[in-house]
Amino acid sequence: MSASVPESPSVTERPLTGGLVYLLAGLAAIGALATNIILPSFPQMAADLGVSAKDLGLLLSSFFVAFAFGQLVVGPLSDRFGRAKLVIGGLAVFTAGSILCAVATTFPMMVTGRVIQAIGACTASVLARAIGRDLFEGAALGRALALTMIASAAAPGFSPLLGSLLVTLSHWRVTFVVVAAFSVALGIHYARRIGETHGADRRTPLAPVAVAKAYGHLLSDRRFLLPAVAVGVIIGGLYSFFAAAPSILMVELGLTALQLGLSFAFTVLIVFFAGFLAPRLADRWGGPAIALVGLLVAFIGGVAMFVFAASPTFATLTLAIMVFLFGVGLTNPLATAIALSPFGQQAGLASALLGFLQMAFAALGAFCASSLPFAPAVSLGIVLTAGAVIGLIAFVPVWLRGPKVTPRP
Repeated sequence: MSASVPESPSVTERPLTGGLVYLLAGLAAIGALATNIILPSFPQMAADLGVSAKDLGLLLSSFFVAFAFGQLVVGPLSDRFGRAKLVIGGLAVFTAGSILCAVATTFPMMVTGRVIQAIGACTASVLARAIGRDLFEGAALGRALALTMIASAAAPGFSPLLGSLLVTLSHWRVTFVVVAAFSVALGIHYARRIGETHGADRRTPLAPVAVAKAYGHLLSDRRFLLPAVAVGVIIGGLYSFFAAAPSILMVELGLTALQLGLSFAFTVLIVFFAGFLAPRLADRWGGPAIALVGLLVAFIGGVAMFVFAASPTFATLTLAIMVFLFGVGLTNPLATAIALSPFGQQAGLASALLGFLQMAFAALGAFCASSLPFAPAVSLGIVLTAGAVIGLIAFVPVWLRGPKVTPRP
């Protein structure tokens, strides 16, 4: 993948095309792809590496932690040196980590590969949002983020199905080869289609003290912190579901790897629908109002998960998670646009901190879902409900204050 990429046209010269949306979605979703595609492989992977299925949770938590902290470094680097070289370099690192996982013969070697994967994936994810902020403003930014979220939802939704097919037809190691190939293709496509979007005239100095102060200012700025926390906890709940689903659906309810993949693919359709609906509703009632409704819907889904967990069935748990995902689909793009809109000059920094909060909450949620002394479905219900409550508390002041972000379809 070549690091030589052209300068991009300015914001007003770049149309929001389907190709651009899917390219940004690929960058945003590569981390979710790398995580969810291996979930159906856990039983076979545990047997081959000589560890228990529970030990494989470290492959998720180590990824989330490295992903979270890596973003804090990538953001300011991209504001100083531009997006393009970091995107290409990050995808190269991700590819190397994927290859290491594919050939790993010990569990520590596998964990190392996952950490390397996370460092590369976090670069792509942070800069997908930052590039969106570079190219679009106001309503166009909200619309771009909404469409990107819709497309990127395919990764966590359909990658378990792909993973189950690969492990059924071949071997779990092939899944890592597939994501490595996707990374290479994405890097080539990015270099040809987008190029550099953060011109030299917009770049900010890089100094550790200045970066620390900038992060401190963002954390003390309610315009960023409140919507960012709301998005962070709701996305954290989503990743907690992905982490807990194999235990609940495969161990407790007896689904096969293929059935697990089909279940994930079906439930993601609700995210597509909510993502398409969000900008249209926001155009009429305002972004903050619809994002708040999304948090309320997610709360209802979390409570339903907790209630149904007493006597779980596939139908009741699917219903609960679909309600939760509908809330995620409404809240995520609108609250993200609200958090990033005031900080165009520091889009990389703000996107990095937003991503850090999401992955930190994901790591915390996954840890709680697997560590609470309850049945897995009960623990997941507690995590989802608590996350939605925290999100509501954080976001109500945003809704009361405005201003409104109203993406147009």
